[in-house]
Amino acid sequence: MTNSSQFTKSLRAWMDVFMHRSMHGWNHFAKSTGLSMPQFSILMQLHHKGPCGMSEVSDRFDITAAAASQLVEKLVQAGYLERTEDPIDRRAKLLTLSVRGEVLIQQGTEERYRWMNDLTSKLNAEERAKVVEALNILTNAAQKHEK
Repeated sequence: MTNSSQFTKSLRAWMDVFMHRSMHGWNHFAKSTGLSMPQFSILMQLHHKGPCGMSEVSDRFDITAAAASQLVEKLVQAGYLERTEDPIDRRAKLLTLSVRGEVLIQQGTEERYRWMNDLTSKLNAEERAKVVEALNILTNAAQKHEK
């Protein structure tokens, strides 16, 4: 039987390793594309949350409107983002990922998960089944906690 302290310690240890490896993968990929992490983060936000306006970018990243505008402009010029007229407010612009931006995010995701594939290939079937069960429990609990 695992006590609460052991559980917390194990979970935190996994989180530390996972976050380190995951962020290392993102940083490595972002650098290989010539994008900064803030630029890459904007692309990821749009990928996960969908189109948004400039004010949402500055709010989400807690940066000034001018800083958000500079970051976005570079992404538009590189062909990763598209600016369109907001159908609700024609004075505002809506930012969406371009096809090129979506492809870049998919490539980054594959790079980010490469180490997971290597890791899981070292586990036997019984170990993988235990991990699947535990992760499903944690994922379900986290999803309920978000609501």
